[in-house]
Amino acid sequence: MEAKSFLSVEECRNVIDAIAEAENNCSGEIRVNIANKAGENVMESAVNVFYSLEMDKTLRKNGVLFFIASEDRRFAVIGDEGINNVVPENFWNDVCALMIEYFKKEEFGAGLVAGIQKCGEKLAEFFPPVDNDIDELPNEIAYEDAK
Repeated sequence: MEAKSFLSVEECRNVIDAIAEAENNCSGEIRVNIANKAGENVMESAVNVFYSLEMDKTLRKNGVLFFIASEDRRFAVIGDEGINNVVPENFWNDVCALMIEYFKKEEFGAGLVAGIQKCGEKLAEFFPPVDNDIDELPNEIAYEDAK
């Protein structure tokens, strides 16, 4: 399935709204990237996209990337070092397990929203909103193939 048609217009809107809502309750940054293919290693591809989207440049190192390879039917969720240092050890696996429950039913938009909400809760816990917080990264869905 082509990356740009992976989600419907309504699902895209729901995902972007979930990002905005999560970011309103914290000082973290969440991005979604949908690529056609991940290459051999989905985690390595996600890391490459993380850096290409400059998610490592957030002030508090608390960016989270949801990377989807639509044609490969694989995905990864990764966080920057600030969030990785404070979440429980299995947190990312728990987020992925939650999303998989939706993905098995081909409810990709709902799965992304659920994962974003779960990450937003942890970001709010460890990185509450701060005065003069700025939205450091765009909330729209990126469509960038891993390099």
